[in-house]
Amino acid sequence: MTVSKTVARLTAAALTCAAVTAAIAVPASAADHRPHRPNVEISRVQYDSPGRDDRSNRSLNKEWVEITNNTRRSVNLDGWTLSDEDGHTYTFDHYRLEGRATVRVHTGIGRDTSADLYQDRRHYVWDNRSDTATLRNDHDRFVDDTSWGQHRHHRR
Repeated sequence: MTVSKTVARLTAAALTCAAVTAAIAVPASAADHRPHRPNVEISRVQYDSPGRDDRSNRSLNKEWVEITNNTRRSVNLDGWTLSDEDGHTYTFDHYRLEGRATVRVHTGIGRDTSADLYQDRRHYVWDNRSDTATLRNDHDRFVDDTSWGQHRHHRR
């Protein structure tokens, strides 16, 4: 075999490797540009309970935050926290959120079910004008937040 044939074969092999690497890398980089959807997220907030704010349990329970599990697997929320900017904090206790499920966390007093949890408070938590709901895991790591109103900052 001559030197030019060996060089040609090595060049062809190198080009083939480069083409295979590029074919693998392109889909991976394209996937990085898709919008990220968290595994567990704050999906909706009803911060201004409908009707008069009379601090009745009925009115308090019309103020809520929904947490959604976007995965197929259940997630153990034991020790996770949901808090507002003033430091009011609800800690999930012995609760597992099933896959593709949503739980509504109400402010007032009630009986916990798989779809509804209650903070058992006698005062409103979420500010009607502006506030931020922040969800953290059991290691106090930021999971998600949602803000409304003006002058709100996402804190991680």
